[in-house]
Amino acid sequence: MVEKLITFSLKNRLVILLVSAALFGWGVYSVQQNPIDAIPDLSENQIIVFTEWMGRSPQVIEDQVTYPLVSNLQGIPKIKNIRASSMFGMSFVYIIFEDEVDAYWARTRVLERLNYAQRLLPQNVVPTLGPDGTGVGHVFWYHLDAKGMDLGEQRALQDWYIKFALQTVPGVAEVASFGGFEKQYQLVLDPLKMQYYNVSIMEVMDAVKSSNNDVGGRKFEMSDMAYVVRGLGYLKSIQDIEAIAVKNYNSVPVTVKDIGTVQMGGDLRLGIFDADGNGEVVGGIVVMRYGENASEVVDAVKLKMKEVAKGLPAGVTFKTSYDRSELIEKAIESVKGTLIEEMIAVSMVVLLFLFHWRSALIILIQLPISVAIGFILLEAFGISSNIMSLTGIALAIGVVVDDGIVMVENAYRTISEKQEELSSTQEEAS
Repeated sequence: MVEKLITFSLKNRLVILLVSAALFGWGVYSVQQNPIDAIPDLSENQIIVFTEWMGRSPQVIEDQVTYPLVSNLQGIPKIKNIRASSMFGMSFVYIIFEDEVDAYWARTRVLERLNYAQRLLPQNVVPTLGPDGTGVGHVFWYHLDAKGMDLGEQRALQDWYIKFALQTVPGVAEVASFGGFEKQYQLVLDPLKMQYYNVSIMEVMDAVKSSNNDVGGRKFEMSDMAYVVRGLGYLKSIQDIEAIAVKNYNSVPVTVKDIGTVQMGGDLRLGIFDADGNGEVVGGIVVMRYGENASEVVDAVKLKMKEVAKGLPAGVTFKTSYDRSELIEKAIESVKGTLIEEMIAVSMVVLLFLFHWRSALIILIQLPISVAIGFILLEAFGISSNIMSLTGIALAIGVVVDDGIVMVENAYRTISEKQEELSSTQEEAS
């Protein structure tokens, strides 16, 4: 078989050269299309179900949220394992699928089962799916440099302007905000005044909920014109909340300001974000989707941030906390330099030992074609170009040329012996 293959190659040199050129071109195309990352994604194929029920203890969360979800999510096809954890006010369920399962097929199956499982949960408790990213999908972190702006205003700017803009970047699964204070209206009730007016907390809550609402009515016609009747009741300021009537006391309306105070404050925080020990900052984490090119996603995010920066208030700028592209560039450049050095070193060794440039050329042609075939296989199997895969190619270069050296050296020796035998035969004949 090997002899026939060698014979065919020698008799059809043009075909072999065209095939080699095609493989090399295919390899160059695969290099351009293959996702580039600094580290390989070895995370499990998992879907995260997050449920929030603030104010409840971990035991209550475990009994009324986590356990019903876990017990009903079992039975989904191609599941490897289900893990869960409960903490104060939050529940996390991790569904681990088989490695060959498509991530978006898995998310669809989980959503179908959640529609059934939600009826077993307490009222107004809604489970949600985590972002369609992996554990190594945090490709870019940033924070705001906003001197003179308080943390609440910075968080509002991040949540209602920057986050929405960056989520439109192709390849971005989520932009998670961190730091600062999430603004909220806070009602501080006075127990003595509530007792005096005979008002309960539930009555205050119901009054505030029912007051923050727009209602619609029917239309009526007058003078050939149609008018639509609407009741406008959305709360827009602290004064609107203070003016809400809770109940009547001796035919006098009791408002919110009569039984307490209303203030603008921040939501409960479980941690802070500090930058280099200089104080708290506000920023975001850009999470990449499954299988995306990390380098391209980071570049697109940076380009979008330049557009977003034009609409920021005066004195507010972006600061980069973590940039995966720098690690990617340095890692790829390091491995590329190693590949080039190895190819040069191998070429010099081959030329030195064979001392025949045509024989050495045959061996050296193997190097770029072998590397190109390696990238073709990386692209075919969906493996990104990272430190692990490129280092494997670098380590294999020394082995790749071994067979070529043995075959060419053997062919060179055999041809030389045949030529010597032919010369001696001719001399004897003469």
